[in-house]
Amino acid sequence: MASLNLVDAFAKFGAKAGVRAQSAIAADGAMVLNCASTYFGHHAEGVLRYQDRLSREAEKARGTIQLGEHLTRALDESLPVRPVIVSRTPMRGGKSSRIVHVRADLVGKVTSFDGDHFIVDFRRIPAPEKPSGKRR
Repeated sequence: MASLNLVDAFAKFGAKAGVRAQSAIAADGAMVLNCASTYFGHHAEGVLRYQDRLSREAEKARGTIQLGEHLTRALDESLPVRPVIVSRTPMRGGKSSRIVHVRADLVGKVTSFDGDHFIVDFRRIPAPEKPSGKRR
């Protein structure tokens, strides 16, 4: 997977976002979520669970406020959630490199949001069936 910048990664899902965006609503109505790779875990077979807290970021930061609004909307309206995953790779001198990629094969749903802690469960999108090539 090639690393993208955050703006381009959000655009892959049809969403406009800034360089520090936490979330956006795409043209198709889906929520696009900036996910830190370290907050994923396997919850159940076929479910990749993402858990995080708004309080991990600056409370009054515009992106944090907007993320709270988007999570509320996604929960209330059962919007699909599309992940943009950000991970860090250690480099020499204690620095790290940011890697950003999209997972177009996953779609999630906000299953819990209490105003701070939130949970999004992602599942793999079934691949479309290929035609068998047989004619009747």
